[in-house]
Amino acid sequence: MTDQVHAQDNPLTLYNSLTRTKEQFIPQDPSRVTMYNCGPTVYSYAHIGNARAAVVADVLFRVLRHIYGEDHVEYSRNLTDIDDKIIKAAIEQGVDISVITEKYAKIYQDDLKALNCLAPTHEPKATVHIPDMITMISGLIDKGNAYESDGHVFFDVSTYEAYGKLSGNTLDALRGGDRVGEGEVARKRNAADFVLWKPELHGVGWDAPFGRGRPGWHIECSAMAKATLTDGIKGDVIDIHCGGVDLKFPHHENEIAQSCCANEEELFAKYWVHNEFLNMGSEKMSKSLGNVTLVHDLLKEWDGEVIRLALLKAHYRSELNWSEDLLIESKAQLDGWYDLKRKSMAYVREIEIDMPMGSFAKNIWKSIQADLNMPTTLYQFSEIGKALRNALLADIDTTENLNNVRIYLTNTMLKINILGLLQKDPKDWFKGNSSSDEQSDFDAIALRRQEARAAKDWPAADAARDEAKALGIVLEDGPDGTTWRKA
Repeated sequence: MTDQVHAQDNPLTLYNSLTRTKEQFIPQDPSRVTMYNCGPTVYSYAHIGNARAAVVADVLFRVLRHIYGEDHVEYSRNLTDIDDKIIKAAIEQGVDISVITEKYAKIYQDDLKALNCLAPTHEPKATVHIPDMITMISGLIDKGNAYESDGHVFFDVSTYEAYGKLSGNTLDALRGGDRVGEGEVARKRNAADFVLWKPELHGVGWDAPFGRGRPGWHIECSAMAKATLTDGIKGDVIDIHCGGVDLKFPHHENEIAQSCCANEEELFAKYWVHNEFLNMGSEKMSKSLGNVTLVHDLLKEWDGEVIRLALLKAHYRSELNWSEDLLIESKAQLDGWYDLKRKSMAYVREIEIDMPMGSFAKNIWKSIQADLNMPTTLYQFSEIGKALRNALLADIDTTENLNNVRIYLTNTMLKINILGLLQKDPKDWFKGNSSSDEQSDFDAIALRRQEARAAKDWPAADAARDEAKALGIVLEDGPDGTTWRKA
């Protein structure tokens, strides 16, 4: 359920990279809010930096859905499934490019699902939208914004006066806006011109009026954003464009130039939301430095919610220092929250989750709406958790303390759901990723301790506890018996 009045009283504000100011978010049409996020090039595993961009966009998607309604937010995140690296890998492996792209697209989707990222409304593939790209390029040539040269088509940046407004670059200062391998300077009119179309590579290409070939990197997102979010709609301006700060130039700058010229609009997106870099210790994560951490590998050791919480520990516009200590801290924090959820649910069986925003604790909603201030939001959650823990330690049967439990469950659970956390049943959370056979063994150890305690056989009870500790589980004694959880 949404509460438009409350949303107006506490409006969502976002830092707009285009204007370099915090602005109240006002969609062009509240009944159809549009958001685009640059997705991965699917030729390899996604790294944790890619995941940060996806999680930030997912939180924004969840917040928008809550304010405007799930059916009124259109989120498009593309899959780039045509790229020189993909073609090269396909040639080396002797397979069609689709074999590689479908494999890594599925891995990417599964990894993000493990991080509790909602599926986007649209997930366009570049290869499906080649006709849209060809149409857009043809229009740019006809309008004089693009030109053909030696089998290539380049965008002429000198025809777009606002070029550089997003990144702060100027045409005079630019040395070139190409991605590696996108054409020689000799083919261009201006060093900053960027490629829209390239000749086919190793037989991979599509027929076009300007020659058989393949698209440049930048044109893909412009065409896919238009096809999924504004095609058939009056105006070609989307509400929000997300992405990592590393894409601000040249990718997003070039998207703006070609989209505005092709669509004859002053804007491509009203709001630009960029997340900062992720650092590995004192260094930025970089393939050249060999310090890239893959999401797929992390998920072998850590629950996806732990990784997600760790990614939310810093404000999205601040650099995030990634470390194992950050993961350990996040795991401990989630353990505490799940413990509170488990104990609270024992007293309040029926939880009303779908509540209007007016029931939110105002200080928590203010943190969320203030440019997605996650550190402050998480602190507020922890403070509510402390109050609840105190209530549970006191006389739970009193009306006041029972109300505290209900407040925690109805307010905190809803808001933590917006962040994509605490999505599991506490029992499943504390079982971790243990197999059914392991769970049977752990159940047996817990039962031995329970029976030993009942018989006051303390040496046997201690032996069961020590055996559990050696296996990486913790036994917990309660009025209903002994249970176990992963350490």
